[in-house]
Amino acid sequence: MTDRWRQLAYLSLAELGAFSLWFSASAVLPALTREWSLGDGGRAGLTLAVQLGFIVGTLVSAIGNLPDIWSPRRLMAASALVGALANAALALWVDTLTPALVLRFVTGAAMAGAYPPAMKIMATWFREGRGLAIGILVGALTVGSATPHLIRGATAVHWRVTLLVASGLALLAAVLVMAIVREGPHRFPSARFDARMALAVFRERGARLACFGYFGHMWELYAMWAWIGVFLAESFAHAGTPLNPATATFVVIGTGALGCYAAGAGADRWGRTTLTMAAMAVSGACAALIGLTFAAAPALTLAIAIVWGISVIADSAQFSTAITELSPPAYVGTALTTQTCVGFSITLISIWLIPLAVRAVGWRWAFAFLAIGPVLGVIAMGRLRALPEARRMAGGRR
Repeated sequence: MTDRWRQLAYLSLAELGAFSLWFSASAVLPALTREWSLGDGGRAGLTLAVQLGFIVGTLVSAIGNLPDIWSPRRLMAASALVGALANAALALWVDTLTPALVLRFVTGAAMAGAYPPAMKIMATWFREGRGLAIGILVGALTVGSATPHLIRGATAVHWRVTLLVASGLALLAAVLVMAIVREGPHRFPSARFDARMALAVFRERGARLACFGYFGHMWELYAMWAWIGVFLAESFAHAGTPLNPATATFVVIGTGALGCYAAGAGADRWGRTTLTMAAMAVSGACAALIGLTFAAAPALTLAIAIVWGISVIADSAQFSTAITELSPPAYVGTALTTQTCVGFSITLISIWLIPLAVRAVGWRWAFAFLAIGPVLGVIAMGRLRALPEARRMAGGRR
């Protein structure tokens, strides 16, 4: 195994561990709902607090050019450590909603330093095959995000133990990054502080359209990840099936790693716009259709959910890879962070709207409005495909 593939393996393991923090509270939401008497607002708040923290963290990071003027390796390790400590504090000492929201916010802010820097590090190891490499990295992130659901579904441990296990994985991630991970031979040029570069990604026509495609993708992704577990639990309960909804949720989200791998290889071979448009078409169709199976056919519900889980994340890495190819080289980290910041800001709206949609139209149609994002994303990537800038991606493959 060559150095670059070893580094990909180490960095992917670190990303898996760090992002086990993301949905650790969401995975134990049924237990918290019972113990803390949470309503819809409190349940949504525990997810939204992480998203909001991540947004604030990426905003500060982008304005400060942190991934470009600081060592991305040290930034990633420090962020994983802070996230692990905040999550552990929630597990060990918190018994009410308000401090939990504060600590989930801190956890989200810490994750802002664990994601874009990891993509930048990976890009220094790969020029050819970059889409596959970042796809594998995002696949590891996907499995990490799903891991708390597996812990809850496969064991009978208390919710606090689930959170502590996630914190332990994040702590190991920080150690791994500092001890083994390093930047590759294709380092980006040195950068100096320039707050204006936080918005530079929107000045370039090609990068701007890649961002718009990503925003459509993000409208759907985190709302699906945040609420698919609740949807499956209620659907299975109404259908009277013995299927375990927590384990099913892990399978649905975790199999997205397969989509990331396949999409990364496909995008490097056939083009980023081709791949992203195809993935969004499939995921948008799943969003529109899955509610029609609610409480009716558990096997069909799970099958569509798995296809959705694979397709909804498959294109994510390719939007980020496109930014590394279309942005000013010295500020790639800043561009990735700005793209991520705006994308996650959009998720606040769609995550918040799902419970409102459930009350208004029921689970049968609640997910359908998420299909709006993929539709707009396909339009944006179709426009990018027609531009000369598209030739700068994937070795000239559109």
